[in-house]
Amino acid sequence: MTGSDGCGSLDGMCRNIRTLSHFEPPASAEEVRAAARQYARKVGGTTSQANEAALARAVDAVTEATEQLLAELVFSSPPRDRETEAAKARERSARRFSSPAPTG
Repeated sequence: MTGSDGCGSLDGMCRNIRTLSHFEPPASAEEVRAAARQYARKVGGTTSQANEAALARAVDAVTEATEQLLAELVFSSPPRDRETEAAKARERSARRFSSPAPTG
């Protein structure tokens, strides 16, 4: 199963956990759970089936804590727009990974 962030199930892990707070529209329950799954997998450092139950419990606990955190955060600025932030990220990535123009 792959979430909207491109991360897989407990067997998969993305490199980075994205910021979920202060966006319009707010982070979905699926995005919060995907971030919790990434965190638990990274901290646990294992993909063993023997640890699946422990990881699932950790994902549940981190999901709950993340939902509580997001509900309690206070900001003085207006929420960020997801599309604008995504465009900025694509631009940064293009600058970072683009090859220099040939010279001469």
